[in-house]
Amino acid sequence: MTDRWEVLLPKEIDPSGPESIADFADCTGMDEYDSYDDALADIARYDAVIVRVAPLTAEVIERAEKLKVIAKHGAGLDNVDMDAAAQRDIVVCNTPGANAQSVAEHAIASLFGLRRNLHTADRHVRSGEWERAAFTGRELSNDTLGLYGFGNIAQKTAALATGMGMRVVAYDPRKPDEYFPESVQRAERFEGLFQRSDAVSIHVPLTDHTHHSISTAELSALGEHGVIVNTARGAVIDEAALVDALEAGTVGGAALDTFESEPPGEDHPLYGRDDVLLTPHVGGVTRQALARMSRQAAANVRTVYEGGIPDSTRNTAALSEADE
Repeated sequence: MTDRWEVLLPKEIDPSGPESIADFADCTGMDEYDSYDDALADIARYDAVIVRVAPLTAEVIERAEKLKVIAKHGAGLDNVDMDAAAQRDIVVCNTPGANAQSVAEHAIASLFGLRRNLHTADRHVRSGEWERAAFTGRELSNDTLGLYGFGNIAQKTAALATGMGMRVVAYDPRKPDEYFPESVQRAERFEGLFQRSDAVSIHVPLTDHTHHSISTAELSALGEHGVIVNTARGAVIDEAALVDALEAGTVGGAALDTFESEPPGEDHPLYGRDDVLLTPHVGGVTRQALARMSRQAAANVRTVYEGGIPDSTRNTAALSEADE
């Protein structure tokens, strides 16, 4: 067994994870530094980093001379330079499924909120008004929910939706036919997902292929009564196209938990729209999910410390090539 490790933690993390590796790891939180830049200036001392949303660029990774593992506290790895990590033979792993139930519940809650005008009705009552007819909603039962992607979160979302009496259709060309249960129809074409759905919920990672994959044509196919829910990554939707579609009335509304730039800024054109429900990237932020992600990320660090490769390693092929 090697010497004790130094592990850098995010500013906020459930203590159960760091406590579980205290037998071999000395953990330091980002909040113990005066600034992000100060933490980066000290990055060379760390054997492992547990990261949430902080960017781990090629420059940062190059300076992390001792780094052996980047353990993502969550699933998305768009804030990690995977190529730079591969060049340094650094294991990059995540915690798939740890926040799936939380994000699925948030997606359905957002759909409920949008369809029943909960965000605008709340403001209306707080202002001292009581115009009930202005907030006529739409039931979810018997509507069709389209799922863009059918991984862990989408499967949880499908189960919740079918339990409420919704029809579910999903598009995911990476999954074989047997992956789809009888309660979920498969959309063979991407455009067909939007044509068949009353609402579409996004559950794909941000890649070159998915970037702005939902734009004018897809929103038009969804239609004037259709709505879109995004709890994945903001840049999957072309936000400019979404604004145009909402202004033109070619799509009915949107519930967004993620944005192309976070935070979106003070003058974002979606802020003034009542047909949009906005939340600050909190889909996976529940006490239960945060505890699971903390423990799983710490467990991944332990696996690498003990000489193994975590099952959730995302750059296994690159590591294998580096060893050849």
